[in-house]
Amino acid sequence: MALRNVKAGRGETLRRGWLVVASATLLAALALAAEINPLFVAAGWTLILLSLLLSPSLPITEEDEPEDIPEPPLPRDPMIDLCVAYSALDMPVMVLGADANVLFQNDAAQDAFGEIAAGSHLSVRLRAPGILDMVRETIATGQPNQIEYSERHPSERVFLLRIAPIGVPPAAEGTDPAAAGFCYALSFRDISELRRIDRMRSDFVANASHELRTPLASLRGFIETLQGPAKGDPGAHERFLGIMLDQANRMSRLVDDLLSLSRLELKAHIAPSQRVDLVPLAGHVRDSLLPLAQDLGVEIRLHLPSAKVEVMGDRDELVQVIENLVENACKYGQEGKFVDVYLRNAPSQPVELSVVDNGPGIPAEHVPRLTERFYRVSVADSRSKKGTGLGLAIVKHILTRHRARLIITSELGKGTDFTVRF
Repeated sequence: MALRNVKAGRGETLRRGWLVVASATLLAALALAAEINPLFVAAGWTLILLSLLLSPSLPITEEDEPEDIPEPPLPRDPMIDLCVAYSALDMPVMVLGADANVLFQNDAAQDAFGEIAAGSHLSVRLRAPGILDMVRETIATGQPNQIEYSERHPSERVFLLRIAPIGVPPAAEGTDPAAAGFCYALSFRDISELRRIDRMRSDFVANASHELRTPLASLRGFIETLQGPAKGDPGAHERFLGIMLDQANRMSRLVDDLLSLSRLELKAHIAPSQRVDLVPLAGHVRDSLLPLAQDLGVEIRLHLPSAKVEVMGDRDELVQVIENLVENACKYGQEGKFVDVYLRNAPSQPVELSVVDNGPGIPAEHVPRLTERFYRVSVADSRSKKGTGLGLAIVKHILTRHRARLIITSELGKGTDFTVRF
C-alpha cells in the first residue's frame, strides 16, 4: 500500500509540473502579442504557480492506478514441513514433545509399532526402561542419544534407536530444553538382518572349526601312536591307517561342501537359462546311488511320467539336489526299506519332485531348521552316517538360484517327504 501511494505521488507531481509549464508559456505568448508590461506577466505567473501548488490533489483515475503488488504469504508452520518430510522416509520416525508425548509418527512407524494416538505418552507402546531413560535424558540435557533395542514378538527384530532435538537455536544452548518446549525426533534403524548375518557368520566359523578339529585330533592321535607305542605293530598299523583314511575323507567331504556353498553364493543372483529334462536325471541318480542303497538294504523306486518334464535349470546342480535328497532318505530312512521318488507334471500346475522315505520321521521342532548350515537332528547319528551337516543347506542354495522351493513334511513313525516345487 505504501508503494502504491509513492507511485501516485510521483504521478501527481509530474502532472502539476506540466500544467505550470503550459500556463507560463501561454501567458508569455499573450504578453508578447498584447505588449503587456513584463512586470504584470511575472505577477500573473507567480499567482498561477501558487494556485497550482496550494490546490488540493487531483483525483487518480483508474488508468493512473498502479498495478496491485501481491502481499507476501503468511509464515508457514515449520512442524507441517517437518511432518511431510518424515512421512516420505521408509525408516520409522516419531516426533516427541518435551513431555515425551507422541506428536507425530510416520507411516513406517505405524507399520512397525502400530498407531499411537496423538498426544499419548511414548510408554503406551514402548515400555523398555532403557528407551524411556534415554528419552528422559535427552529431554533434560538436549544432547542426542542412541540405544540398541530388540523385540521378540511377533518376530525377532533389532533396532538402533536415536533421539535428537529438532531445530534447537544456538542462542538457546544452556537453557532448559523442557522449559523451552522443543521437539525431539526418535528414529528407528532396523539392523535385524545385520545381526542375523553376524550371528550366522560366527556360528559358521565355530561349527566349521569344530567339524575340522575332531578329525584332525584323531589323525594327530593315531600318528603319535604309530610313531610311539605301536611303532612295530603291523596289526595296529593296518587298523589305525583305515581309521585315518576315514577321517581324511571326512575332512575332504567337508571342504568340498564348503567350496560348493561358496560357489553357489557367488552366483545366487544369476538364474539358469537352460532347459533340463528331470526324467533322465532321476534315473541317473538312482543308478549312481544303487551301491549305497544295496549296502543299507534300501530299494529306490522311481515313479516317473513317460513324457519329458523340463524346467529351467543347471543340470549338474539339479543332479546334486536329487542326489542329496535321495542319499539322505536312504541313510536316515533306512528302517523303512523303501525310498520313493515321484515326479509330477500336472497341467497348469508347477513341476514337483518328491523324495519320500518310510523311516522314523523328524520331530516338528527340528523341521524349520533342517536347511541351516551344520544343523543336525542327531549329531551322533549324522557323524556315524558320514554326514557333514551341509547337504540340505546346499540344496536350499541351489533351489534359491533356480527360483524353486523346498517343502518338508514329516510325521514321527511314518517317514519324511522332501518336495521340490519349481
